[in-house]
Amino acid sequence: MGEGTRIWHWVQVREGARIGRDCRLGKDVYIDKDVVLGDGCKVENFATIYEGVTLGDRVFVGPHAVFTNDPYPRADPPDWAIVPTRVEDGASIGANATIVCGVTIGRRAMVAAGAVVTKDVPAHALVAGVPAKVVGWVCDCGRRLDARNWCAHCQKTVEVPGRKPAPRRRKARQRSRR
Repeated sequence: MGEGTRIWHWVQVREGARIGRDCRLGKDVYIDKDVVLGDGCKVENFATIYEGVTLGDRVFVGPHAVFTNDPYPRADPPDWAIVPTRVEDGASIGANATIVCGVTIGRRAMVAAGAVVTKDVPAHALVAGVPAKVVGWVCDCGRRLDARNWCAHCQKTVEVPGRKPAPRRRKARQRSRR
């Protein structure tokens, strides 16, 4: 347990779990064995994070979100093995989202409430739906970017790896009448 971490009632943290500094774990959170939470993470009420999951720094996990760790779940599998999942720094997972094991959620990405993530999520992507698909791009502040990667709230352009901003439109020139 890192210094400054706060844990609410009925939270279960299993053996070997590593929780960074200044984290907040809400009521009834379940952290399985060997899970890693970076510094400054916030895990909301009733979220479940199973073995094989690593959260970077400042990751937000919404209420009732769940991470899986078995792509072929059975009660008595003879060859069961953990499939790791990684959430990079600053990403946010919405309420009731399901993160299917084996994916990476990129830096500052945002998963919408109720989404089911079955594939990797690029940095700064906003994904939604079942299965989750990229529906937009977000700033570090979490607000949507326009086609030029501009955040109207922060008044800045965000560098989004792998995404080229749309070119600026040129204003139409007035033609003189003769």
